[in-house]
Amino acid sequence: MATILYAEDDADMRRFFEKALENAGHNVIACSDGERALRALKFADGAFDLLLTDIMMPGIDGIELAKQAEILSPGIKVMFITGFAAVAMDDSQASEQTVLSKPVHLRQLVSEVDRLIAA
Repeated sequence: MATILYAEDDADMRRFFEKALENAGHNVIACSDGERALRALKFADGAFDLLLTDIMMPGIDGIELAKQAEILSPGIKVMFITGFAAVAMDDSQASEQTVLSKPVHLRQLVSEVDRLIAA
């Protein structure tokens, strides 16, 4: 399947979604914040198919992380998962990105990830 970089500062949610994506056959590298995810991107040399990131995180937020990911790994697909999508993204950004609003059912998460990977 796909290699996914997942950035989420909520530890319980991170473990829960990481396990669901792994059970669906994906290889997941989970990071607790944007800084760690950015370091993983810098050393991955294009190994990630998808960046799945929360938008609201301390330090480097998901939007900045996505911008850096597109520079470091051109062609990487980006999906946001957040409880604050309407506040954090303007209409032009939201139309260009896949955004899932929390709470998200595991089947919906896996389905959207699979759909984006296949696109």
